[in-house]
Amino acid sequence: MREKPNSLKSIIFTGLFAAIIYLGIFILRIPIPAMVGRPFIHFGNTLAALAVLFLGFRNGTLAGIIGLGGFDILNGYAATSWLTMLEVIIVASIIELLFRFFKYQDKQKQIAIIALAAGIAKIFTSYCTSIIEALMIGTNFKDSNCCFIFKPTCNCHQFYFNGYLCSNSLLFNKKDLAY
Repeated sequence: MREKPNSLKSIIFTGLFAAIIYLGIFILRIPIPAMVGRPFIHFGNTLAALAVLFLGFRNGTLAGIIGLGGFDILNGYAATSWLTMLEVIIVASIIELLFRFFKYQDKQKQIAIIALAAGIAKIFTSYCTSIIEALMIGTNFKDSNCCFIFKPTCNCHQFYFNGYLCSNSLLFNKKDLAY
C-alpha cells in the first residue's frame, strides 16, 4: 500500500483506518478527573501512528486527520480541531522520517524507537497545543505555561499506550495485510 497510494485498495484502507481511529477515540476513551477541561486517554494517536506505518505518510496522515479531526469536530472540540490536525501532521512526519531512516525495516527495535520518538513528539505537541489553547481564551503567555501542568497524567499515559501498542502491533508480519 505504500507503493501505490492512489490505488483503490489504498483508498479503502485509508477510509477504514480513519473509521477505526474515530472509533478508537469514541468507544475506547478513559476519562481522567481534572481541574481544567475534560481530558481522557484514548487510542486514536496510537492508531494514527499505525496508519502511517502501514499506509505511508500521505494516506496514514490523511486517515489520522480524518479520524482525530473528525472526532474533534463532531464532539465539541471544533474550536481546537485544527491543532489536533497539526499534531497529526507533525507526529506522522517524525514517524515517516524515522521509518525511512531505518530503510522501512519493521524489526522490533526499530519500531520501539519509532514509538518512543512518536510518544515524545506527542508530549511536545500537546505542550504546545495547551499553550495555544490557553492563549486562545485570553491568558498571557506566562500563565498559559501552567495549563500543561494540569494535563501531564493524560500525556504520560498516552506516551505509554503509543509506545507499547505500536511496538506490539507490528510484531506480526506486515505481509499479512497484503492479500
